[in-house]
Amino acid sequence: MFPALNAKIDSFIQDDSEREISKKIFLGERLTDLEALYLYKNASLDLLSILSTFVRERINAKQTFFNKNFHIEPTNVCVFTCSFCSFSRILGEEGSWELTLDDVRKIAVSYKDKEVTEAHIVGGVHPKRDVKYYAELIKTVKKELPKIHIKAFTAVELEVMFARSKLTIKEGLLELKAAGLDSIPGGGAEIFHPDIRSKICRTKATAETWLEIHKTSHNIGIPSNCTMLYGHIENYEHRIDHMRRLRELQDSTKGFNCFIPLKYRHENNDLSHLAEISEEEDLKNYAIARLYLDNIPHLKAYWPMIGKNAASKSLAFGVDDLDGTIDDSTKIYSMAGVEDQNPSMSTDELISIIKNSGYLPVERDSIYGIIKNY
Repeated sequence: MFPALNAKIDSFIQDDSEREISKKIFLGERLTDLEALYLYKNASLDLLSILSTFVRERINAKQTFFNKNFHIEPTNVCVFTCSFCSFSRILGEEGSWELTLDDVRKIAVSYKDKEVTEAHIVGGVHPKRDVKYYAELIKTVKKELPKIHIKAFTAVELEVMFARSKLTIKEGLLELKAAGLDSIPGGGAEIFHPDIRSKICRTKATAETWLEIHKTSHNIGIPSNCTMLYGHIENYEHRIDHMRRLRELQDSTKGFNCFIPLKYRHENNDLSHLAEISEEEDLKNYAIARLYLDNIPHLKAYWPMIGKNAASKSLAFGVDDLDGTIDDSTKIYSMAGVEDQNPSMSTDELISIIKNSGYLPVERDSIYGIIKNY
């Protein structure tokens, strides 16, 4: 059916199983868990690159997206002590911070004359702040930047603020939506499988709660992203279990815009004895995510987490989104030891990376409306 492509990959197919899986991908058929596992364990990077590029171009053609965004991290004070986390601090601990609403207002004011379209707001799960505080935080940003899209609060943050406010998930989301919440990010998913979750983040929101919050969000018209933290104590089966749950929810709601694999970085946390996985494993993971998650339209490489060079390479492994300009406004990964301790990328840099990879740069809004083709 695709003779030119078949000829291109023939030398990279090692056995009949890879041939049958490749045929399914060309035909747009859904991969099973066992087929995804087979690719994780056996497929070469060359084969995965060709297959995942075929799928990303079927979905998004040559477009590669980015946006102009900045982060607000209201606090790193957190009631949870996840073993992989380098960001959180307990109340009053050295290195902790708690932004006031006036601090948040000043950050928003600093972007009044800049071409930004999104404020990404996430932080620690503060022991005292509730929905009313965070609704006021949203209103504070919107007052200064009325056109900004606010993508805010992971499901882990939302669960605690709703419980503290004695609100159901739906009630809490509606209150935040009324305040100006436009979408929610995908953080806090980590790994859904209970064998892993019980070891790395035992006390935070369960997989079921995370999924229920996103389901409710989608059902009331708040889109979201989804993530997976990989490269620590999980195995390939755990990753596939995680992605299957996301794929099943997306079948139901169609509310996920983007999937973002997040690489575990090992400095300054309780899992620092673990070596970080290789760049080759990163690229394999991107490719299989693109092949398996057939119903989530976009796959993002979050460049502050993997670095600009690896992000550039990821565009050959199914990735069609490089996040945004960031403007040195996040500490979550710099505190975990990433190479770029001051994450910021100009529009020209993003455009150059995308063009040099053979793709077409597209500035997008937060829900993938096209702002400008470059």
